[in-house]
Amino acid sequence: MSEDGCARYAKVGSMTVYELAELDHPDWSQALIGSHHLAVPASAVFDLISEVEKWPVWFSLLTSVRIAEPGLRLDLGTELLIRSRIPGEDEQIFEVDQYRKDRLLSLVGAYSLRRRIEFRIEPRDEFSSLQIRLDYPVYGGVVGQFFDQLTARRRLTAQLKDSLIHFTGLVEYNEHSDGSLRDL
Repeated sequence: MSEDGCARYAKVGSMTVYELAELDHPDWSQALIGSHHLAVPASAVFDLISEVEKWPVWFSLLTSVRIAEPGLRLDLGTELLIRSRIPGEDEQIFEVDQYRKDRLLSLVGAYSLRRRIEFRIEPRDEFSSLQIRLDYPVYGGVVGQFFDQLTARRRLTAQLKDSLIHFTGLVEYNEHSDGSLRDL
């Protein structure tokens, strides 16, 4: 957070990556937020996001994702088992706490409400905008935040930028191609 209270952000092409600090609890939670404009309708974006098993293909922070109970579809209350590079336990349980078709998918940590992964989609005619927000706790006060900035935060910021670029390529290719490589 800059001295004037505004969020820091970086612009890379048509992508804007924001870094915000939680104002209520600056000692233990910070959010990484990235957004990107896509040349596809919101329904195509949400369809790819709904395929949770494919998240590690484009979302490089995650190494594996699966629905806890096989056979269930993604909906409000669904539990996901996620292995990630986010600081904390290697495998965590997340629960879908907000679900609006073609608009919003929000996951919250089952054992820590300070862990959150959120996908927001804003439809704009045949275009759409995707925003990904990642929250995780940072313990240890100023010293913990300093070490987080030096280690995990830097890596996670780069991976979030890369993930948005990978997602854009995948969803736009799937939408505009003849379909021969859709399941890759």
